[in-house]
This record gives sequence, C-alpha cells and structure tokens, in this order.
Amino acid sequence: MKKGCLGLSSTVLVLLGILVVLALWAIPKYNGLVKQQESVEKAWGNVENQYQRRADLIPNLVETVKGYAKHEQETFEKVIQARANATSIKIDPSNITPEDLQKYQAAQGELTSALSRLIAVSEAYPDLKANENFKELQSQLEGTENRITVARNDFNEEARTYNTNRRSFPTNIVASIFGFGEKPYFQAQEGADKAPKVDFGTSEGK
Repeated sequence: MKKGCLGLSSTVLVLLGILVVLALWAIPKYNGLVKQQESVEKAWGNVENQYQRRADLIPNLVETVKGYAKHEQETFEKVIQARANATSIKIDPSNITPEDLQKYQAAQGELTSALSRLIAVSEAYPDLKANENFKELQSQLEGTENRITVARNDFNEEARTYNTNRRSFPTNIVASIFGFGEKPYFQAQEGADKAPKVDFGTSEGK
C-alpha cells in the first residue's frame, strides 16, 4: 500500500514539475504577445486619431469654399457624404480583420477623392485661393495627410513585428492555444489609401 502511495505521489510530482516547466516556458511567450498586441492597438489608435483630425477639418473647409463657390453644391455634398461614411466605420483593434481594414480603407479613399475634387475647385476662384483662412486650412490638411501616412506606416510595422513573432516557433504554439490572431496591413491600393494630390499654393514659383 505504501509503495502504491509513493508511486502515485512520485507521478503527481513529476506531472506538477512538467506543468511548472511548461508554465515557465509559456508565460514569457504569452506576455510578449500581449505586449506586442497592445503596441498594434496603440498604433491603430494613432491612425484613427489622424483620420479624425482630417475629418474635423472638413466642415470648416467646406464652409470656407462655399463662401466663394456657391455653385459647387454637388462637390460639397459628395465631401459631406464621404466624410459621414468614413467616420461611421468603427473598428475593434483587438479583433481587426482584413475585411474590416479593407472597408475602412475604401471609405477613407472615397473621402480622399472627394477632398481632392474640393481642393481643385479653388483653381477656378482666385479670391478663394487668396483667402487666409482657406490657405491655413489647406496647410493643416496637408500636415494631417502627412501624419496619416506616418501613422499607417507605424501601424504596419507594429503589425509586422507582432505577426512575425506570432508565426515563429515556439511562440506560434502559445499563439494558437490562446487565440492570438494575425493582424492585417494597410495595402498600397490605387486611390484608396494615398494622400490627396493637392496644390496648397506653396509650390508656386518654384
């Protein structure tokens, strides 16, 4: 009887030892994935902030252009609708899918195109181009477009670091067990994720 108890105790101790070793091995892998996932989510937050900054500039820009180009109503309506579509899309960065990101990019791309058409309107209205408020809004828009590009690139880099680690052995085992999914990237699609080609007046005379 004592031998049986001793044998059972030894088996339990061995199993406990194995579990402890597995835990010591898995915990750093798990924590590393969590940290990298949080970095991806933070980078996504920066992307959203910059796109929101652009969206916040649009109402004032539209109103300023309206003051000089009242007959461009169709252009104004397209910009306003594109802005509404773009800002209506909400994404959970902890569970972002390629389909989510593609839809988000497409909506932002439509807004980019609409903004490009709005800026082009100023070419037909010299007084509008000379308006200080209009020039200031254009300058802010240009800066925001640059920050959007940087934020997207930063997101892609964070996602790439996370995905590389997630697929690497033996971290991929932990990732599979605990459901760490792959993160999508911003893709360089024609007209869908590029800053609008606008002339802010700063290149004249160069």
